[in-house]
Amino acid sequence: MNRSVEAREHAVVWRHEKAAAFDDIEQELGRYERQQRARLGLPEEPAAHWHDPNPKRFTRAQREHTTLLCGGLTQAQDLLIQGALRGIGYRVKVLDTPDNEALRVGREFGNRGQCNPTYFTVGNLVKYLIHLRDEQGMATSEIVDGHVFVTAGACGPCRFGTYATEYRKALRDAGFEGFRVMLFQQQGGLRQACGEGDGLELNRAFFFALLRAVMAGDVLNAIGYRLRPYETVPGATDAALERCKALLHDALARRGSVAVALWRCRRLLHQVAVDRLKVKPKVCIIGEFWAMTTEGDGNYRLQRFLEAEGAEVDVQPVTAWLLYNLWQVRWDTLRRMRLPGLDDARQGLAGKHPLRRLAVLRAADFALRGVFGLYATLVGLTAHRLPDMDEIATISHQYYDNHLRGGEGHMEIGKLIQSVDQRKSHMVISVKPFGCMPSSGVSDGVQSLVTEKYPQAIFCAIETTGDGAVNAQSRVMLDLFKARRLAREEYAEALRSSGEDEERFRRRNTGHPAICGALCYPSAKGLAGTAARVVHELRVPSATAHA
Repeated sequence: MNRSVEAREHAVVWRHEKAAAFDDIEQELGRYERQQRARLGLPEEPAAHWHDPNPKRFTRAQREHTTLLCGGLTQAQDLLIQGALRGIGYRVKVLDTPDNEALRVGREFGNRGQCNPTYFTVGNLVKYLIHLRDEQGMATSEIVDGHVFVTAGACGPCRFGTYATEYRKALRDAGFEGFRVMLFQQQGGLRQACGEGDGLELNRAFFFALLRAVMAGDVLNAIGYRLRPYETVPGATDAALERCKALLHDALARRGSVAVALWRCRRLLHQVAVDRLKVKPKVCIIGEFWAMTTEGDGNYRLQRFLEAEGAEVDVQPVTAWLLYNLWQVRWDTLRRMRLPGLDDARQGLAGKHPLRRLAVLRAADFALRGVFGLYATLVGLTAHRLPDMDEIATISHQYYDNHLRGGEGHMEIGKLIQSVDQRKSHMVISVKPFGCMPSSGVSDGVQSLVTEKYPQAIFCAIETTGDGAVNAQSRVMLDLFKARRLAREEYAEALRSSGEDEERFRRRNTGHPAICGALCYPSAKGLAGTAARVVHELRVPSATAHA
C-alpha cells in the first residue's frame, strides 16, 4: 500500500515538473519573439477578429411566427424530424429532397468551386424561397423575417462547414438579403451563423425529440430496403412505409408513444408479401455522409437505381454516425488522460473529471444501442446489429490512423473490411461528391491498399457532380455484374450443400416464414446473399450433418 501511495505521489510530482518545464519553454519563446520584433521594428498588433456583418437574431419571442426550414437526411427522417420539432412547439417545414433543379439554382447564385452538397443544399433553399415569392406571392420581407434555415456543418478538412458566408451570398444575390442561417456542427453543438439567439433551445426535450425521430427513421429505412427487393406485389413496401411514416409523424407531433406507433407499423409491414428466394446481390453503400444518405439526384438516386437493377441495398444508419461521434470523444479523453502537463485546451480535461466523462459516454452509447434495439424489435427488424466502434477502430487503424479526423474517418475503412472479411455484402460502393477531400482521400487512396489486401472485394468508388449520371451508373453496372454472378454462385453452392435443387427446395418449404414472411429475415453468418442464407437455415438435418 505504501509503495502504491509513493508511486502516485511520484507521478504527481513528475507531472508538475513537466508542466513547469513546458511553462519555462513557453516564456522563453515569448521573450525571444518580443526581442526579434523589437530588433526588426515589427510592432505587436492585437489580432483583428472577424465579426459577422449580419447579426440578425432568432429569439424566443420570434418562435411562434418563425418557420424553421430544414432537411438533408433521408426522406423518412426529415419527415419525422418535422413531426418531432412540431411536438415540442416549433413551426417546421422540411424542404423537398434536393434535385437537379436545386443544383442548377445553387450554381447560378453560388461561387465556383464549391462541393456538391453545398450547391444542392443552398440551391434547394433558394428554390423554395423563390417559390414562396414568385408563385405564392409572399413578400420578400415576410420571407426573411418569418423563416430560419437550419443545416449541417462539418469538421476537419471538409469545406462544407465553411460555407455559411456562401449561403448568405447566394441568398443575397437571389434577393433575400439578411436571411438567417444556422449551422449544426458535427462537433461543438449548434451555433448560429448569423449571431447569438435563444429561439432554438438546445434542451433535453429538443435532443430527445431529434434522437427518437432519427432512430425511428433508421429502422424504417432498414426494413424497407430489406423488403422492397423481394416484394411480390410491386409498390407494396412503399405503400406500407408511407402509412408507417404518417403514423410515426403523428405520434411525434402530439408527443405520443413512438413504441406504440412502431408496433402498429409492424402490423402494416407484416402484410407485405415477399419471396426471399429471389437471388439478389447485396450492395453496401458507404462514403461521404451526405452523398450516401440523400435519396435524390445528389447521388444519382443510387439506392433506387441499384434496386431497379436487381440488387438488395444495405444502407448505413444515422445512429452509427452518432455512435462514431461518441467514440471519438471517448478516444480523445483516454489519450488526454495520459498527458504529462496541464491540459487546459478548449477540449481539455483541466478542472474536469475524465472518469465521469467516460462513464457518461459509455452510458450514452448503451442508451443509443438500447433504444435502437427496442425500436428495431418493435417494428420487426430482426438480425440487425449496430457496428462495434472499438472493433472498427482496431481493424482499420493500420490503414488509417484513428487520430485522423474528417468525414467518417477510419470508420469508412472499417466498413469495407467488415463487409468483405465477414461476408456481409457482395459489393461495396463508396459514394462521395466531386472534390470531397476527406472521403476522396479515403476511398480513392487508402481503400486501394485495403483492396490489395482483400483482392476478393468488389469495391467501386464513384464521385457525384450532379450531372454525369450515365457515367457513374455505367461504372456501377460493371461491378454489379460481378456481384450478381457471385450471388448466383453462392446460392448454387448453398443448394448443393443442402443436397436439393431449387425446385425441390421450394416445394419442400412452401409457405415457410423464412421465405414468404415479411418480418422473418435469415441471420446465417458467413453468407452475404439473402437467398443463400435462407437455404442454409432451412437445410434438412441429414444434409446439415453430411455437410
